[in-house]
Amino acid sequence: MDNEKNIQQNNLDELLKSAGMGSPTESDDSNASNAFKSGFVAILGRPNVGKSTLMNHLIGMKIAAVSKRAQTTRKRIQTIYTDERGQIVFLDTPGINRAETKLGEYMLDAATDTLKTCDMIMWIVEPSTFIGAGEKYIIELIGKAVNDIRKKNPVRQDGEVNCPVILVINKIDTLVTKTESEKKNVSATESATALKSEAVNNIISAYKTQFGDTTGLVFDDIITVSSTEGTNLDKLMNTIYDFLPVGPMYFDEESITDETEREIAAEFIREKCLRNLDKEIPHGIAVVIDKMKTRPDGSIVDIDATIICEKESHKGIIIGKKGAMLKKIGTESRKSIEEMLDMRVNLKLWVKVRPDWRNKTSYMAEYGYKK
Repeated sequence: MDNEKNIQQNNLDELLKSAGMGSPTESDDSNASNAFKSGFVAILGRPNVGKSTLMNHLIGMKIAAVSKRAQTTRKRIQTIYTDERGQIVFLDTPGINRAETKLGEYMLDAATDTLKTCDMIMWIVEPSTFIGAGEKYIIELIGKAVNDIRKKNPVRQDGEVNCPVILVINKIDTLVTKTESEKKNVSATESATALKSEAVNNIISAYKTQFGDTTGLVFDDIITVSSTEGTNLDKLMNTIYDFLPVGPMYFDEESITDETEREIAAEFIREKCLRNLDKEIPHGIAVVIDKMKTRPDGSIVDIDATIICEKESHKGIIIGKKGAMLKKIGTESRKSIEEMLDMRVNLKLWVKVRPDWRNKTSYMAEYGYKK
């Protein structure tokens, strides 16, 4: 099975090469290629395309909340990856969607504002030829941001194009094609690989056409990955470094994120709410860490946290029958926080109702959603 995946991936890599995708690394300037590179990479995409999962895998640590529900990420999360080649600062943005509340407007602003200051854009999409209104809107946002940047400075000091754009086709492991191996009298592996390559080629063609027609730009590279299976993640990191400019170390080499432990703990608790609760409730949930203190002997961290919801009926569901749901959320959250802190955690959860808090800027600011 692993050999079959390798055969398929090698064919996809050859396909991308034939499509003219490539990085600017084939240079005779060895000094430049060995220089320390750094920059800010915006991760952009529609809700639930796997942005946070991808970022967590790239840096090798879970920072952002991940669930199958749309719009898990609510604010820009900054993470840092450093090795001997340089330093990449990933800017994971909320999924771009039509804003229906003040919180939605905040999330959309967080995503679009990131484009104005980044060194590179990584647009994450799913493996489909369908390009809907959401994707078209993102294309317009990227086009405007990149054209504005390049209008001022078309190229960087090193002569490379300013603010390169990489299209990342994620979830490539979910791409399903029907094999005709029996009819073609070829092996199942050969047939599946050919059909998958054809499907990927169609996806690439659709996005290249739509992106070019709308923005007048071309993708600087296109890469297929699977963040859950780890496919092509090393290649993606190499490509990012290829396109980054020579620059300084912005953060200490031991830094992983600018998020505090309290903020990450709150994200973990909200993630468990997203995974365990009914569909409509999680969108109205916020989590506040009221207390986070290590005991004098250093044995345990005591954490008090409040889960905010918008309706009394939601409060009852979060607590559950005889407190079962709240206990489940607490147990799962505690395990994740203990793994992050590498020590025992005593977690206590409360639930409060704040009606329509997502449309009240004072509550939003209190819960961490402020510019």
